[in-house]
Amino acid sequence: MSQNHSFADAGGPETALAARYYTDPAVFEREKARIFFQTWQYAGHLSRVAEPGDYFTLDICGQGLFVIRGLDGTLRAFHNVCQHRAHPLLEGEGRTEVIICPYHAWTYHADGRLRRAPNSENVPGFDTGSICLATVRLEVFCGFVFVNLDADARPMAEWYPGVEDELRAYVPYIDDLKPYKTVAVEEDCNWKVTVENYNECYHCGVNHPTFARGVIDPKSYNVMPQGHCLRHTAVAANLERMTYAINTEANQHAGDYGAWFLWPAFSFQVYPGNLLNTYLFRPQTVDRTMAFRGWYTVGGEPFEVIDGLARQDRETTVEEDLAIVNAVQRGLNSRGYRPGPLVLDPAFGVMSEHSIKAFKGWVLEALAG
Repeated sequence: MSQNHSFADAGGPETALAARYYTDPAVFEREKARIFFQTWQYAGHLSRVAEPGDYFTLDICGQGLFVIRGLDGTLRAFHNVCQHRAHPLLEGEGRTEVIICPYHAWTYHADGRLRRAPNSENVPGFDTGSICLATVRLEVFCGFVFVNLDADARPMAEWYPGVEDELRAYVPYIDDLKPYKTVAVEEDCNWKVTVENYNECYHCGVNHPTFARGVIDPKSYNVMPQGHCLRHTAVAANLERMTYAINTEANQHAGDYGAWFLWPAFSFQVYPGNLLNTYLFRPQTVDRTMAFRGWYTVGGEPFEVIDGLARQDRETTVEEDLAIVNAVQRGLNSRGYRPGPLVLDPAFGVMSEHSIKAFKGWVLEALAG
């Protein structure tokens, strides 16, 4: 990285991050190492690896991984690379009792131990028992599988205190959920642009009329740090105006909206009626991000309410945000842009950018190492 880059801002009013944090490929490379390879990343839903031998693959900023249920029933994660000559081992998802490298047919047990290397019996000193796939830390969080490339990372409960208990209070049947629908959107912006946009509702009244008036009461919206989580809270709009029926007696939070953004790039979101959806932001390049909106139902079964919400969300909030974040990225390349002061209302609330200040702090802390 060039020496004129500083990862600490000068004194004065709190401002947004400088444009280079969103446009400089060198900053993005540092983020991969300092942020995405040292934090908890969403891998996939537990239902995808329900039976022994089930596996799925994923990619985190160029690091290929796979999650597999061992024949002993234990869930594990590994780097998706053969220890012989570095060929990837698995593709997509499926079920297998052994892992066979397609390059030279080195074969591994589902627990990562090398089982056989062709002709190795004729190699003096070749010790099959000393070779194993590189493991990756793994945790299951309310039925969602997360991985961390940092072997010394603190547990998720320490990163995101209280989140699991709160999620279970909002969605009591969360362990019965399975993926139902996923909406993928390609965004022409840096990952931080879309994450910051997601984590404030200062822009909602102007840009999201359906969400701000049809889903939540905008005056009740607030976002507050909770460990390395940004906790979104709001109450529903007039329940009689909702596009679906809500039984407020079913659960104490049936009439509430809540979201839990887990630093750096994943969010659980609960709509009124205890309906769970998720947001996953996957950086591709310094100025391109894939956003995945997941919707969940009990057993993964069809549900008309979710169908309607997913369609409404894609046609309104998602489309509106896509136009915003793409435009912001273009603006960040303007030679006339200077970051302005953040609007930090001491009373917090929907018209404050305290969440952006918190997110900025996490970015700078990570990049400073």
